[in-house]
Amino acid sequence: MQTLTIDLFSSLDGFGAAQGWPGYWGKEGPELLEWQAARLREDHTLIMGANTYRDMHEIAVAESDVPVFKRLAEIPKMVFSRSITGEPTWANTTLVREDAVKAIRDLKATSPVPLRTSGSISLGNTLLTAGLVDTIEIVIFPVITGQTGRAPLFADGPDLDLDLVETKTLDGRMQWLKYVPHLHA
Repeated sequence: MQTLTIDLFSSLDGFGAAQGWPGYWGKEGPELLEWQAARLREDHTLIMGANTYRDMHEIAVAESDVPVFKRLAEIPKMVFSRSITGEPTWANTTLVREDAVKAIRDLKATSPVPLRTSGSISLGNTLLTAGLVDTIEIVIFPVITGQTGRAPLFADGPDLDLDLVETKTLDGRMQWLKYVPHLHA
C-alpha cells in the first residue's frame, strides 16, 4: 500500500496564497529551493485538482528551462477534474474524471510509487475527510496575510488531530512540519 502526502505552503495565518505578494511571499532562499528540488527528485505521482493543474502548467510552460519545471514535466501527474475539456497537454499527465476518493483508494493499493499533492486545497480536504492521507507536509512562511490572503488551506475541511513527526527550519525563517493526520472523533 502506497502513501499519500499532502504538500502545502502556508502563511502563518493559514493561507496558501495572497494577492499582491510575489511567489513564496518573496521569502524563498537556497535551502527552501534545494528542499523543494530534493522532493521533486524522489519518485512519486503528483496528484492535482483542476485549478492547481492549470496554474502549475501555465508556470511550467513559461519557466520550461528552469530545472524544477523540467523535472515536473517528467513526473507522472494525475489531475482530477470534470471541468477540463480535451486531453491534458502537459507531459505525463493523466486526466481522471471519476470520483477522486475511489480513484485514490485504488491507486494507493496499486501504485508502484508514493502519491503527493501540491496545493490542490479542496482535493486535499476531500481526501483528508475520506481518511486517505498518510502525512501532511506544510512549510509555514513568516508572513501574515490578514488582508490579502485568498486561499484558506483548511476551510471546509475536516476536523483533525495531528501528530507532529518531523520538523526542519529552512533559510532560518520557514518551518517545515510533517504531521500524521487523524480524523477528530
